[in-house]
Amino acid sequence: MSKSKIEWTEETWNPTTGCNKVSQGCKNCYAERMSKRLKAMGVEKYQDEFAFRMHEDALYQPHAWSGSRLVFVNSMSDLFHEEATLEFIQKVFKVMADTPQHTYQLLTKRPERVIELNSELNWKSNIWMGTSVERDDVKHRIDLLRQCDAHIKFLSVEPLIGPIHNINLDGIDWVIVGGESGPGARPLKKEWVVEIKNACLDANVPFFFKQWGKSEFNVNDEDPTKSKDHPQHAKGGCQLEGQVYRQMPA
Repeated sequence: MSKSKIEWTEETWNPTTGCNKVSQGCKNCYAERMSKRLKAMGVEKYQDEFAFRMHEDALYQPHAWSGSRLVFVNSMSDLFHEEATLEFIQKVFKVMADTPQHTYQLLTKRPERVIELNSELNWKSNIWMGTSVERDDVKHRIDLLRQCDAHIKFLSVEPLIGPIHNINLDGIDWVIVGGESGPGARPLKKEWVVEIKNACLDANVPFFFKQWGKSEFNVNDEDPTKSKDHPQHAKGGCQLEGQVYRQMPA
């Protein structure tokens, strides 16, 4: 567990590490870059770099946390990776069920595996399930996510690398949008973001605009959130049409 700089969560918890690329959104994976740095620093958990691994010794960390926390599960991996065993996934779900004071945010690019295992998992109300949708050609992931029994279902439209037209938000409780950052970041266009924001408004779904990613993608040169001194600072800024959108599910 570690305090997170990700704007839509508070902590990260990684009972698994590593992954492999499944779509264009994975091209510039930050977790892959980070795992290489952590290996170079001698962090044992990343000795195999970005190969998928399950970590029994990390499973029970949430039991030791005080207070209540918003927790992003597997910021460095995907719990529904094809190499993750059902037994291990069930252990993660049991820890989440046994610590109802915390709220857990799971995110996958493999919602088909979520549906495959759905009936084998204990979907407590503190477990949110999300899927990544980076452009129109993976929009089918939303239909799969809708079929799972999570009480809160959300979309991470990040990195948004192309338009997503006529997005259907039936049964979706939250949408996060963000531009790509880091080396080789692909541009984010304002009209792509606005189209999704308007769809959220029409469907009464909370909308969270995380970041433009890079300053050059931000059409507003005067956006104060570009500054690291701003309390709502994000990479490249996070104002959209003069407003900061950081809505959360009720």
